[in-house]
Amino acid sequence: MPTELPADPAGAADERTTLSEFLDYQRAVMLRKAEGLTDEQARVAACPPSPMTILGLVRHLADVERSWFQRGIAGREAPPRFYGAAHPDGDNDGDFNAPPGATLDDALAALQAEIAESRAILAAASLDQLETRPERPYSVRWIVVHMIEEYARHLGHADLLREAIDGSTGD
Repeated sequence: MPTELPADPAGAADERTTLSEFLDYQRAVMLRKAEGLTDEQARVAACPPSPMTILGLVRHLADVERSWFQRGIAGREAPPRFYGAAHPDGDNDGDFNAPPGATLDDALAALQAEIAESRAILAAASLDQLETRPERPYSVRWIVVHMIEEYARHLGHADLLREAIDGSTGD
C-alpha cells in the first residue's frame, strides 16, 4: 500500500504547525516516489548525464535528516549511515553512490527511522534554538525551512527519474 499523503498543510496555522506539515508532506512524497520500484529500477540513472538514482536520493535524505536533526539540533554523536566510514569504499558521496549490496527496502527503512527521530527532536525543540555545532549557528526554524527546500529540490529530481523509469507521475 502506498504511503498516504498527509492532508494539505493548514492555511492558517501557527508557524510550527505550518513548517512541520510542509516538511511532513515533502517527506511523504519522497517515500511514495520510491515505492513500488525494484532494486534494479531504484539504481537506474535514468536522466543522463547525471548519475543520480532514486536509491541514492533516499539514502542521501536519510543522512541529511540525521545530520541536521540528530547532530545539529540534538547534539548527538550520530555518524553517517551511508557515506564516509559507513561506506565500504569510504566514499564521501556514498549516500548517492550505493554499494552493490544496498537495497531500496533498507534505504527506505533508514529514511523512515530518521524521519521518526527527527520528528521527536523537532517536537522537543524551540524554533528559536540554535543548533549545537558552533561553526554552524543556525536556528531550528532555519533548519526546518532548509529541510523543506532540500526535499523539494530532490523531489524534482525524483519526479524526472521516476517518470523516466516507469512513467509514474504525480505526488
